[in-house]
Amino acid sequence: MFSLHSRLPRSRNWYLVKLAHSQPCMKRSTSIPAPLPDAAHAMPAMPFGAAEPPEDRNFVTALARGMELLRAFGPHDDYLGNAELSRRTGIPRPTVSRLTYTLAALGYLVYIESMEKYRLGQGAMVLGHRYISGAGIREIAQPLMQSLSFSTDCTVALAMPDRHAMVYLESCQPRGALVIRLAPGARLPMATSAMGRAWLAGLDSAHRDAALAELERHYGTRWAPVRSKIERSLRDHARRGFCVAHAEWDRTVSGAAAPLRLEGSGEVLALNIGGAAARLSPEILESNLGPRIRELAQTLQARLWQAGAGRQGSTRTASATPDAREAN
Repeated sequence: MFSLHSRLPRSRNWYLVKLAHSQPCMKRSTSIPAPLPDAAHAMPAMPFGAAEPPEDRNFVTALARGMELLRAFGPHDDYLGNAELSRRTGIPRPTVSRLTYTLAALGYLVYIESMEKYRLGQGAMVLGHRYISGAGIREIAQPLMQSLSFSTDCTVALAMPDRHAMVYLESCQPRGALVIRLAPGARLPMATSAMGRAWLAGLDSAHRDAALAELERHYGTRWAPVRSKIERSLRDHARRGFCVAHAEWDRTVSGAAAPLRLEGSGEVLALNIGGAAARLSPEILESNLGPRIRELAQTLQARLWQAGAGRQGSTRTASATPDAREAN
């Protein structure tokens, strides 16, 4: 039985190996950026029409196109103009101009006149914060995640899917000087990261098949070896409750992950624990960190379900109060 507070042992010279992968000028933390748009992890613009239901009378095209523009902003995109937004989304530029004007008027975008470009506004940020706070995730998860991070000297993160990537919602860092720091908003490829595979493992079969079909379209001729590793991870999860990835999406990074199912909504998130691949061998991932992140996911899921049941009980009590008063 693994305790969340039992400390992960270090090899004597692990930090010397890590130094070999670091920048020549060392700072107190080493940041690993989001994957570069190379052949393995590129996320090309998806034409809007490809994702548009062709015969759905309830589907509001104008609204969907506005959401598509907001999603076009990546973690390193501070400012984007109408031309770039049109190129990324496949939406005609005149339509983009009208949509960005409307989104700016509503506070979801901010127009920088000197640059003739837009950046995300407070409205977009508020939506993200409301998503996390509405489910009570951050208040319950953060202390547990931070405790595990401190006890293992590893980064512990919570992520959600966004097309072919996983996006960090929360990230807890250890106290160590040489750690891998990926902040909220960082993106990891779904197919080659432990957290992406754990998310896939947490889905029901119908949703998993749909996600795999979309990944197959994305990877094209490169899909066969990627699919093989995903299938192995799915079998591993069925057998032991977590997935691992050693130096795959980034040769310097390794991790283990487990799915987190939200009560009532059917949503699935993923919890990940990771660090430098030079320190975290496959054996450590499988025998130590994997069971710990599985235990954390189980604990967190139980607490979220209890909190959800408590909120539903409070709502029912509040809604019944007026009737009770009338009866009296």
